[in-house]
Amino acid sequence: MTSAAPSVQRPLQIAITTGEPAGVGPELTAQALAGAAAHWPNAQFTVLGDAQLLAERARAVGVDWAALTSGGARVRVEHHALGAPSRAGKLDAANGRYVLDLLDAAIDGAVAGSFDAIVTAPLQKSTINDAGVPFTGHTEYLAERTHTPRVVMMLAGTGKRPLRVALATTHLPLKDVSAALTIDSLVDTLRIIDQDLRQHFGLPAPRILVTGLNPHAGENGYLGREEIDVITPALQQANGAGIDARGPYPADTLFQPRYLDEADCVLAMFHDQGLPVLKYATFGEGINVTLGLPIIRTSVDHGTALDLAGTGRADAGSLIAAIDTAVSMARHRRGG
Repeated sequence: MTSAAPSVQRPLQIAITTGEPAGVGPELTAQALAGAAAHWPNAQFTVLGDAQLLAERARAVGVDWAALTSGGARVRVEHHALGAPSRAGKLDAANGRYVLDLLDAAIDGAVAGSFDAIVTAPLQKSTINDAGVPFTGHTEYLAERTHTPRVVMMLAGTGKRPLRVALATTHLPLKDVSAALTIDSLVDTLRIIDQDLRQHFGLPAPRILVTGLNPHAGENGYLGREEIDVITPALQQANGAGIDARGPYPADTLFQPRYLDEADCVLAMFHDQGLPVLKYATFGEGINVTLGLPIIRTSVDHGTALDLAGTGRADAGSLIAAIDTAVSMARHRRGG
């Protein structure tokens, strides 16, 4: 009686949207994927963008795009035509819908199971809005397109000191943050963080540290009551559900090794409370992950860098880190 041959898992399928054509996304994609076979031997990549544009920007940074994408290579291009010719560093609203077309195709493919994860290069929100499409950001768009009621933005540093910072609110004016924080929303956010850190990052018992909203975490109510009325009750509910969430901690003292060394994630209350610290510590090696989606999505921690586009001086480190994380998350989701 012969034993069955061991099953061979198919390579992970990773989609990369190249973002704003006038920005650094196309050239960084070429630079990041130049070593794809060596860096990610268990993955294949589909690059979404205008084929001619990608070839031109790759050539500008010394990447042999034809060799990288020909034959049985690990990289293939899914061509989407530009709305108008694009010059590095020069925005054109005629390409706003092109950028969304790339994103839509990647999302649809991931939802259908054709892609195990998507990685997004930076886009220019103003170009999309100038094209007549109301657009707040990748995170909100992904939630809407996948019909996900709540998602969580998490930025992560992947360098010598790994650091993850998630946000209770994202792109809101500061004056609207307090009203947006509710017990239910915070409990949902903590549940999503806990669930995704287990499923996609292989952490069996995540520990989440939570900031207060006000200076000194409210100073026992003298500097605001959100910690007493909202954040602490949310933590109590989360703890009751088996989530190891602790706080609220004053944000000005939380980001130091004696707290962070034993934490898997920090939950900050608003965008500019946690992200300046993370970007100072990890910029160029940091990434953006959208938690709570039915698909895996990672991105860079920087914008379109129009002043660097086409110069060859942009650093692909963050995009490489985003691809690393997407591959790792997809592997964890697959179960190996």
